[in-house]
Amino acid sequence: MSLFKGQVNQPEEDRPPIPEEENEVLEKVARKVVQWRMAVPAIIFLESVKPLNYIGSQVMVFFEPIVQSLFNFKYYDAFRAAMERRENVENLLQKIEKYDAEQYEWEKRVRKFMRAEKKKWRWYQRYLGIRRPKVVFPEELHRKSPGRIDGR
Repeated sequence: MSLFKGQVNQPEEDRPPIPEEENEVLEKVARKVVQWRMAVPAIIFLESVKPLNYIGSQVMVFFEPIVQSLFNFKYYDAFRAAMERRENVENLLQKIEKYDAEQYEWEKRVRKFMRAEKKKWRWYQRYLGIRRPKVVFPEELHRKSPGRIDGR
């Protein structure tokens, strides 16, 4: 005989989808973490505090008046609401890993292009850095990097 009647956790089909505003906030946070090159520390931190996500969101509620008086965060409430749900922590981790992998592939293509470009330079340009030629990147590498939120 079981102590619990029915299921303890909801099945995956019955869980409501993530609201669009929360998903947008998680996207922005993930892109900003990758842009600051803090993907590995963020992943380690989020994995270590995953069981305490609800307590962390309630701490965010406690500090909300102080944070809102010092900074003008538009999406603070949406981020706090997103962190209350355990599956959103996993979604944030997956988004950070996805954008970090895209950033890594983009940087790898840039390094490969620069290696090929430097082979065309003369020895004093390559080793001494004197009169380096201007490098023109191809259109596929000239676009913004994957971790950027806006074109900066």
